[in-house]
Amino acid sequence: MKKLLFVYNPQAGKGTVRSNLSDIIDIFTKGGYTVTAHPTQAPMDGFNEIKNNAGNYDLVVTSGGDGTLSEAVKGIMMQPEKIPLGYIPAGSTNDFASSMGISTKMSVAAQDIVDGVYFDYDVGEFNGQYYVYVAGFGAFTDVSYETPQNAKNIFGHAAYIAEAIKRLPTYTGYEMTVEHDGEVIKGNFILGLVSNTVSIGGMKKLISEGVCFDDGLFEVILVKTPANPLMLQSLLADAALNKLTEKNFVQFKTSRVTFTSDCNVSWTLDGEAGGSHRRVEIVNHKQAVRFVVKPDDKTAEQQLINAIDTASQLMDTKPDEG
Repeated sequence: MKKLLFVYNPQAGKGTVRSNLSDIIDIFTKGGYTVTAHPTQAPMDGFNEIKNNAGNYDLVVTSGGDGTLSEAVKGIMMQPEKIPLGYIPAGSTNDFASSMGISTKMSVAAQDIVDGVYFDYDVGEFNGQYYVYVAGFGAFTDVSYETPQNAKNIFGHAAYIAEAIKRLPTYTGYEMTVEHDGEVIKGNFILGLVSNTVSIGGMKKLISEGVCFDDGLFEVILVKTPANPLMLQSLLADAALNKLTEKNFVQFKTSRVTFTSDCNVSWTLDGEAGGSHRRVEIVNHKQAVRFVVKPDDKTAEQQLINAIDTASQLMDTKPDEG
């Protein structure tokens, strides 16, 4: 039988993985896997478990919030070979699952992994740290990891909104120099996002057009600092509806971008604290992690495109002369 490592955060969301654990393991067992289950004990425990042991398994599955997923991806990225990774969301917002169409019903997500197909997803590298779907600085980016866990368990996503509104009058911008693809952008920005997702903080219209999860490119949005908090509220409402005018926003796609400022700026990676930095370099690792996802028309179409691209590259390769 095939071997499966199941790493889950028993505290994520409302602890729902604990009440679904038997069903999840039963689905994996019926799918032909011998399952080893590991409940995480502390921050980065999931990363260490996957980093040290993933090579002994045919499939790794993780369950928790986006922070748990981020740890799993970091562990997978340490492996010399591509080991497939499945994800069962159990957090309060679950941006990655929303973007990828992963069911929030745990038994369905588990069965979709058993029946699923491979999809090679781009992964970001932030000053040497890997992240999954978004790196950000500025307004509201710290809300997810500074909102108390008990509030998130009781109120879910609404707890994030309440915390963000409370902080609205306190936000200020940062003087930044942003460089990408030979272009230099200077300005004062109150929010910056470097992402590979269509859902950020539960907002599904923020970056909804032209996102491709395996094209080697990030979507970058910079929000210019407004004159007062009331204007900021209006700008964020526009951003939530994807009304990104050139007057107030800077947008571009890139595989590599650097941010430089005169002071330390706090960043977040997948909703978790990413440290304070004066200089940040972000690099896209194209199709670096092999997720197991529910088969649908979109993933099937993308797999066909990837296969055609690979075949074309092989056909274009000329044999050595002589």
